[in-house]
Amino acid sequence: MKAAILHGREKIQIEDIEPPPLQPGEVRVRVEAALTCGTDLKVFKRGYHAKMIVPPAVFGHELAGVVSEVAPPHPGPLPRSAAEREKNQETSGSLPSPHANGEKVVPLKRDRTREPDWSIGDRVVVANSAPCGECYHCRCGQENLCEDLLFLNGAYAESIVIPARLVQKNLLRLKPETDFRDAALVEPLACVVQGVEDIQLRAGQNVLIIGAGPIGLMFIALAKKIGCRVTVAGRGEKRLQTAQRLGAGTVFEVGKNGDAVEAIQSGAKSAIGKRQAAIQYDAVIEAVGRPETWEAAVQLVRKGGSVNFFGGCPSRTKVSFDTELIHYSNLTLLASFHHTPHGIRRALEFIEAGLIRAEDFVDGECPLSRLPKLFKQMAAGNHAIKTLIRVHE
Repeated sequence: MKAAILHGREKIQIEDIEPPPLQPGEVRVRVEAALTCGTDLKVFKRGYHAKMIVPPAVFGHELAGVVSEVAPPHPGPLPRSAAEREKNQETSGSLPSPHANGEKVVPLKRDRTREPDWSIGDRVVVANSAPCGECYHCRCGQENLCEDLLFLNGAYAESIVIPARLVQKNLLRLKPETDFRDAALVEPLACVVQGVEDIQLRAGQNVLIIGAGPIGLMFIALAKKIGCRVTVAGRGEKRLQTAQRLGAGTVFEVGKNGDAVEAIQSGAKSAIGKRQAAIQYDAVIEAVGRPETWEAAVQLVRKGGSVNFFGGCPSRTKVSFDTELIHYSNLTLLASFHHTPHGIRRALEFIEAGLIRAEDFVDGECPLSRLPKLFKQMAAGNHAIKTLIRVHE
């Protein structure tokens, strides 16, 4: 089969490889939709990711497809923390039901951590990792911080083998009407679900989202669903138009200098005349991953407000904060990382309810043979939101 292989920094090759045989409990999936991702771009630029992928390795992690081969079940029961996980899922969650039209918070009560037996032809989506269920963090309900996360790569290929742990915990069936392109957005949306629940957004809040990439746009859609008043600061006319379509009431174009504080303050003053703008953001979500926007987020949140540093900066990046401002303004600063099985399931619910659709995020297509060129264009800044990779040419 043909697959994209990451060989190091800014080096991808399309190669013919032998599909690996299945081990007990594994499932092979024919890839029907694979999407590019900002994390993949970071990995491409750096040549590796210490936790996710070490080259040479198959590449890509956002996908949906059809089960094409099933190995015999893996022996043994689910990890002993499964019951604890079910209990946590019945009482956790700050997002409203995707079908709700009010402000009521509806916890996720279904336990789908163990799907029924799989069959050839099943339409599925899979996360890019699965927690061990045994370590301290898993037992505390922080599966996104699992000490032994098993990562999955290989979306940019004709097929992919799903390890037994992922089959058991994070392989989900799709409704017959669910589009594969929509379903492939589950993994990034699950990360956003984690971020929304961490910062505990509530109806009526003024929320500022810095960044209008795929993650920022997903934050907009969920914040709007909760009932927040959403402002976004970002770049690119097309992305900002999408932001407005997804629910942003106010958008600010951040210029080439990238000064979000200046863009927001000057834009607000212009909107209300010469009076000083009284900006009061209850929550600020940084979805860019640059030190200057981390620092801007702290300057823009109101007293008593909260900041989520969602965008990850390069390793060993340093930032500078005004400790007096943080202390006397009683600010809450936090960061969100990755996702959980609960978040994966909640994300799929939002997608299958129509809240998140590929048409708002996927703005291009590319055959697998041209993937190396596409990533070079992305690294140079082609401003695409997401690109669908046609793995079957």
